Amino acid sequence: MKLLASTLLLGAASAAVAPQQQVFQAPKPATGAWSKPLHSLQDSLKSLSAEARAAWDEVSALFPEAIEQATFFSSPKPHSRRPDHEWDFVMRGEDVQSVWVQNSKGEKEREVGGKLENYNLRTKKVDPSELGIDPGVKQYSGYLDDEEEDKHLFYWFFESRNDPKKDPVILWLNGGPGCSSLTGLFMELGPSSIDENIKPVWNPYSWNSNASVIFLDQPVNVGFSYSGGSVSNTVAAGKDVYALLTLFFKQFPEYAHQDFHIAGESYAGHYIPVFASEILSHKKRNINLKSVLIGNGLTDGLTQYEYYKPMGCGEGGWPAVLDEGTCAAMEKSYPRCANLIQGCYDSGSVWSCVPASIYCNNALIGPYQRTGQNVYDVRGKCEDGNLCYKQLGWISDYLNEPKVQKALGAEVSGYDSCNFDINRNFLFQGDWMQPFFRLVPSLLEEIPVLIYAGDADYICNWLGNKAWTEALEWPGKAAYNKVALGDLSLSDDGSKIGQVKSSGNFTFIRLHAGGHMVPFDQPEASLDMLNRWLDGEWVA
Repeated sequence: MKLLASTLLLGAASAAVAPQQQVFQAPKPATGAWSKPLHSLQDSLKSLSAEARAAWDEVSALFPEAIEQATFFSSPKPHSRRPDHEWDFVMRGEDVQSVWVQNSKGEKEREVGGKLENYNLRTKKVDPSELGIDPGVKQYSGYLDDEEEDKHLFYWFFESRNDPKKDPVILWLNGGPGCSSLTGLFMELGPSSIDENIKPVWNPYSWNSNASVIFLDQPVNVGFSYSGGSVSNTVAAGKDVYALLTLFFKQFPEYAHQDFHIAGESYAGHYIPVFASEILSHKKRNINLKSVLIGNGLTDGLTQYEYYKPMGCGEGGWPAVLDEGTCAAMEKSYPRCANLIQGCYDSGSVWSCVPASIYCNNALIGPYQRTGQNVYDVRGKCEDGNLCYKQLGWISDYLNEPKVQKALGAEVSGYDSCNFDINRNFLFQGDWMQPFFRLVPSLLEEIPVLIYAGDADYICNWLGNKAWTEALEWPGKAAYNKVALGDLSLSDDGSKIGQVKSSGNFTFIRLHAGGHMVPFDQPEASLDMLNRWLDGEWVA
């Protein structure tokens, strides 16, 4: 659902760009620190360079509790796998890989690219009347299985309420990292919300009003997904998402010819550039990717972390939350934070990236969090624990009902909105500050990119998101930066809902009076924005 703000302050972020950018090559998950958990912290520290060790020692001294809580594993979820014959469909990756076609040169090649042999997709038809969610709308749920790695990702698909044979398909991703996309389904943009009586309530502003939507619980051990191991970085997660989409569109080719879009919020600002790049890297594919949408995302920390002080101190359009002394201290802390993030960008080393994450989160998010104010909405206090919203408890209660889990084919013993182990795993594998924004220029060469932000959010605030789009080095930078923010009005009545700027394939939208979860706070405005984006209003 959101960027987690846990006791380690592992839950904030935004987007930015290094002063001197270079083409970013996503790390290969098969080697190095990206694939090997830090089994022995002290042994690993012995091999650090003097500079990296100095940064680690400094942050350890400043925030000893954060370092002491370092954890690199998540406990496997208790689960019970249902046999294949209990599912309505089973699509096997090895069958997809066995299909060869002849190209224009007369050469034989696989019909779709990628390594899919170890993946299978199990799917069941969900009876809408059984759950009372979007009656009359075709729904599927199921698991993508990586049999070799013992990974099982849960998804729930809803057809468009309008014209599913023609309407686009959207993959929705919540962030965290470690939060279930089913929170987005039931709290933000899905066909129903869950009320205090733990009953579904129909949502007239659901994003499946004019599009079919897939909600995916990823990475593994999030929501209804499970594994005997774990995924601790964005790149590895991207391989799973590509496999799921490929097999889904093979199983249901009636949706494969429509336009496909990836949308998400918060840590999805990390996920989406990597996932979209993974899809586009396969020239032979059955995924008709047309655009990506990132809401209140963490994409480039170097730029975005500079804007925590302005946002908390009254420069983001809302009253200040922090006092003058705290604001001055944050101003003083940012240069050290920026230096640490730059070191992470330059080296890509887990040992540079982890201290950057811990120092910056504690120095620039911690002061705000200690006020008790909602980090996801500067307009009010945090209501309910770390995640601030009582609705999340209602959603968990609903998804833990046996009849609901049976209807969906869920194979885990219990559902949680967010998995804090996953959150820490990603941070302590150095994923948090990785410069995935460097993949965006390549995306812009092929597809439109929308960055939108509710302007009442602190943790991934609109100031930082706007700033990183303007700092991004790409051929259209000069033209994009010349465009000023213009008023954005609701299609129906012309009321002002925010501001927009767009040039070429790049668009930024500020949505007024929306927090971290724009569809929750501004459902009508968010759906209006989505429909206009899908119609190509801001695409040159």
